[in-house]
Amino acid sequence: MPYRFRTIIEPFRIHSVEPLRMTTEEHRRRAIREAGYNLFNLHADDVLIDLLTDSGTGAMSRDQWAAIQHGDESYAGSPSWYVFLEAVQELFPFRHVIPTHQGRAAEKILFSVIAGPGKVVPNNTHFDTTRANVEATGAEAVDLVIPEGRRPETLHPFKGNMDLEALETLLEERAPDVPVVFVTITNNSGGGQPVSMENLRGVRALCDRFGVPLFLDACRFAENAWFIRTRERGYEDRHVADIVREMARLADGMTMSAKKDPLANIGGWLAMNDDDLAERCRNLLILTEGFPTYGGLAGRDLEAIAQGLRECVDPHYLRYRIRSTEYLGEALERAGVPIVRPVGGHAVYLDARALLPHVPPLLYPGQSLAVALYEAGGIRGVEIGTVMFGRHPDGTESPAPMDLVRLAIPRRTYTQSHVDYVIEVVCAVAEHAPELPGYRIVREPPQLRHFTARFEPL
Repeated sequence: MPYRFRTIIEPFRIHSVEPLRMTTEEHRRRAIREAGYNLFNLHADDVLIDLLTDSGTGAMSRDQWAAIQHGDESYAGSPSWYVFLEAVQELFPFRHVIPTHQGRAAEKILFSVIAGPGKVVPNNTHFDTTRANVEATGAEAVDLVIPEGRRPETLHPFKGNMDLEALETLLEERAPDVPVVFVTITNNSGGGQPVSMENLRGVRALCDRFGVPLFLDACRFAENAWFIRTRERGYEDRHVADIVREMARLADGMTMSAKKDPLANIGGWLAMNDDDLAERCRNLLILTEGFPTYGGLAGRDLEAIAQGLRECVDPHYLRYRIRSTEYLGEALERAGVPIVRPVGGHAVYLDARALLPHVPPLLYPGQSLAVALYEAGGIRGVEIGTVMFGRHPDGTESPAPMDLVRLAIPRRTYTQSHVDYVIEVVCAVAEHAPELPGYRIVREPPQLRHFTARFEPL
């Protein structure tokens, strides 16, 4: 009779450690005040548990560090380029793969070529740099996530799905103005929620009907594939890599930040099947990133990404990864802290609007909660709400659909005791939520204001 155990252990041993700097609440209050109450402006040494992002903040493996030693820095045609290309096309068999230094560079190149004034780009939900790169060309970025994806408390297995009826209506009205349809997997702005294969097939059918290409913003493709494997009928026994390839075959191209699921600290790519589009994008790549066989990356980075692509589809790793995020979310739920449900793949999203009903959206409840978490326990999260998405290209401001605080879990970085500490801090702050103030912006840039704006409490 086989033994069965409930504990899910990390599928790795810790080989090297990095010390954390312990700080006092008094020190943190002074640090965040000097940073203009913007957590992006903090010195990282003043942060105890850094959940600002899962992008480029994970721990690389022994084999990734070994692969770095194979890095060949030839300007053109490096052997490391071919290792990278083979690893990408093993999962995403697009004809053209264009390396970039990170995902937003891929977005910048693509939208500079295909977008522009009068164009409209639909997505289940654009994330910050995607929206900014669309709007920087003069095009309109439209979010078409299903209604359940806009309600934090609603349970749905695939809350990241595209609203197919809304997409069909948009294409019926404006198909000639739509250069591409995007689907973000998983849907970061909506709580790290996955997209089903059935929904992707529905988007594909609409794109075929109206003659519009479909691209994936595939930064968290492995996590999305794991959710399909565990939640969608017919995929229970499929290998994660096979599910990834099926998602890729439904698309005409993709953008990628290799700083997420591919487990690298830098890098990305743009891929597609269209020969003419690829040539135009490569020409812009050479102007802004580098030669087409390195694209702003060192050969060692290409090698690390290639190895990371092999590791990130391992089912043991993904089971641990998703379950460890759920562990945090479930503990907060039991404590009565409102979160986006169900728990997403890479992060737990606190519902700041529900926790701070006394703070109106235009006084930024998400920013208030994020600052309080740092002051109380040195935890750095990020506001995903009206600060990030409330300002429009014409300069007006309105509440975002949700006001959230994202606690993004870096890959293979923190242990269970770190997460248990986060739970304690969040619960303690939640008890004092009625005392938290609203904030106002005292200085902001015209785009992507959340990165550098300065605030003051009211």
